[in-house]
Amino acid sequence: MRQVAVIGVGMTKFGKFIERSLKDLGREACWSAIKNAGIVPKDIQAGYMANAAGGVITGQTMVLGEVAFREVGVVGVPILNIENACASGSSALMEAWMAISAGFYDIAIVAGVEKLYASDTQKTVEALAGAGDVELEMSVGVNFPAHWALRATKRMEVFGTTREHFARVSVKNHHNGCLNPRSQYQKEFTVEQVLGAKTIASPLTQLECSPIGDGAAAVVLCESKLARKYTTQPILIAGIGMSTGTYSETRDITFNDIEARAARAAYNVSSIGPEDIDFAEVHDCFTIAEFMRVEGMGLCKPGEYDCLLERREVELGGRLPINPSGGLLAKGHPVAATGVAQICELNWQLKGEAGKRQVENARIGLAHCSGGGIAGDGAVSVVSILKKDY
Repeated sequence: MRQVAVIGVGMTKFGKFIERSLKDLGREACWSAIKNAGIVPKDIQAGYMANAAGGVITGQTMVLGEVAFREVGVVGVPILNIENACASGSSALMEAWMAISAGFYDIAIVAGVEKLYASDTQKTVEALAGAGDVELEMSVGVNFPAHWALRATKRMEVFGTTREHFARVSVKNHHNGCLNPRSQYQKEFTVEQVLGAKTIASPLTQLECSPIGDGAAAVVLCESKLARKYTTQPILIAGIGMSTGTYSETRDITFNDIEARAARAAYNVSSIGPEDIDFAEVHDCFTIAEFMRVEGMGLCKPGEYDCLLERREVELGGRLPINPSGGLLAKGHPVAATGVAQICELNWQLKGEAGKRQVENARIGLAHCSGGGIAGDGAVSVVSILKKDY
């Protein structure tokens, strides 16, 4: 296997952009990544486009990659369109990483583009419901807020986690979002405000649920030796792991074994362990998700995340900052763009370019994205590990 480096990144601000198309958002992110990489479009040998909800909301199906990449001059090369729920962008990254490491291409571009705001809100509801078993679950009201609320309730029972613990995640991530100019929401909240917000699915309130959003992100990947031609600060993709759910009816819903399997695969490929991680971008679709996913990936023991929050170890300046970008709760969650945006954030942090939210002495970062839900289990999970190569 050849090593693969990130040489360029680009990202739009996440938010509500009713008048902007998928093509327009993709154009902005891709041009930014290409310019950041110091290449020209003809240098790109393959393109990977992630999108999850475009078909339902915008009607653009099948060839979004060809449509969007054409806007920046990436034509006449293999292009793959990838849909894999919230892990669509991370899945596209994995495909590009594997292709370059295997020697099929030297330079590829990966983009995640999404529009979730629509004139008809029902379209958005239908699109997101498609990330579950539509016939057996979504049709009878087993939606994602309810799914995670059940897990939160069980965690409180088993580990003694309080509503205040959950609220602290929202407070932390919204604080970090205020330091991120691309974040959808840039407003501080107190624990009391989080707990006092509208209840969505007890015990979770509105400020404990990630918002919908529009946006795009893109990265340019390059074989590591060639990368030295374009940058003196290459960031290596040390390893990526993916898993899907087992859907066991007897599984422990206080522990996410889907994340454990994906993380083990990434740790094995990279020869990096959870103890080596300096910071992480984690898929905090709901506050409870951050607890379970950090623990599932072995970044702390089951039930220990409460203590890490109390000791402020997962805040900026702490031992293991989690979601310095603001996470999904504040940065926003344009589904397929999220996983690629996480790689942008890891790149900025590892290069010392994250501004006021910079993690001190960051050398190894982890990105985690999971998506969908089937029979109470996650559908897909992807863990990526990046490190400095300079």
